[in-house]
Amino acid sequence: MSKSLFGTDGVRGEVGKEPITPETVMKLGWAAGKVLSRRSGMTQAGMTQAGMTQSDTILIGKDTRISGCLLESALQAGFCAAGVHVNLLGTMPTPAIAYLTRIDRACAGVMISASHNAYQDNGIKIFSSEGTKLPQAAIQQIELTMAQPMQCVASKDLGRAHVLPDAHKRYIEFCKRTFIKNRSLQGMKIVVDCANGAAHDIAPQVLTELGADVTAIANQPDGLNINRKCGSTDLAPLRSKVREIRADIGIALDGDADRVLMVDSAGDTINGDQLLYILTRARKRNNTLQGGVVGTLMTNLGLELALQEMAVPFVRTKVGDRFVHEALIKHHWNLGGEASGHIICLDKTTTGDGIIAALEVLGVMLETERELSHLTSGMDIFPQFMINVPIGSANGKQLSQQPSVKAAVVKAESELGKNGRVVIRASGTEPVFRIMLEGNDSAQIEQLGHKIAGEIAESVALATTATR
Repeated sequence: MSKSLFGTDGVRGEVGKEPITPETVMKLGWAAGKVLSRRSGMTQAGMTQAGMTQSDTILIGKDTRISGCLLESALQAGFCAAGVHVNLLGTMPTPAIAYLTRIDRACAGVMISASHNAYQDNGIKIFSSEGTKLPQAAIQQIELTMAQPMQCVASKDLGRAHVLPDAHKRYIEFCKRTFIKNRSLQGMKIVVDCANGAAHDIAPQVLTELGADVTAIANQPDGLNINRKCGSTDLAPLRSKVREIRADIGIALDGDADRVLMVDSAGDTINGDQLLYILTRARKRNNTLQGGVVGTLMTNLGLELALQEMAVPFVRTKVGDRFVHEALIKHHWNLGGEASGHIICLDKTTTGDGIIAALEVLGVMLETERELSHLTSGMDIFPQFMINVPIGSANGKQLSQQPSVKAAVVKAESELGKNGRVVIRASGTEPVFRIMLEGNDSAQIEQLGHKIAGEIAESVALATTATR
């Protein structure tokens, strides 16, 4: 195939447009089934012998988007045509799929979700038999298989589909088991914004069963309101509710609950970098921090400097929790994440999990008997300016190499000096070019950011004219 289907977080796009069409999704299911099933004779990604011993069963979960049922049916047809059995989990958080895939010894797990995107988009995330994002070798093999004609197995070899009715309960119990033993959240008043998404019923239940006084908002999904003016992409409703009922803390998930942001009792935002700092400091104090911490190119410079003060090693990766996970495995560390709220605690689970990360922070609050805002002391946040430039079908990599764009970036870096950074990149999940500047002066970084955005927009216009 001339262009990779997979971005930084699976296959994603607008429903009804390639690649998120019933036909392509069905073929993706068929190709993934052929590559990842035991009978394929291939280890999962270069992967591990464990993949060879799993049953020929794939788990499928979905978030609350109206298109979820359509894509679930298409995937199911593709898997069954490849001779792979399917266990349908219904509406579940993405990290729940990762967990149950590993525990049930399935050959793979699939989540139908576009994460924090609006309902018009949807996507396919695939997990290996070990509950981790697919390695590149497996992705490449699936794409090669997609280029082949789709062929259905003989009738006697067709896969079958079953519904797993206890999936919610099993994941809820797992989340609760990660919390501090013999402790409860009794006396803690919590607001949880479920983003009208996959954890709309699970997150409030976990917190309630641990003893908290829970108020849930954005927990009435209708297929169209996922991530709409709620969740981790819009904290205004959460801030308002926390102040209104005088809660101790607010928790905001995204549509598939693999990321989390928080607000303190005053309604002030605590982002993913600050949450990572809180967890790092607590683990270092408890001697449970294994090695260092992994962030990304977008991680605030303030976190890096704070970790230096604590003598904690820190490395950056490309944007995307799959890259954070790969770096954690490489360094044999157990804690990493992104400012967006993807927090990975490898000693608890195999992927980013918004509920489990929130429980980790709540545990620190209990152990230290301190409010959330006090736990961030010692870390300064450098001002950041971010802007997205729509690029349509233009090639993001080529845009970044345009002389005018490179010159604008060099000029910005020169003006910011050692106390600033410039990061430009094509998004792996949307047709936009992302620009981030960081420095001491908010007005300066905004001005320089708009200059770079203007050069990219002009390059996009020229590229579009040239292709007509």
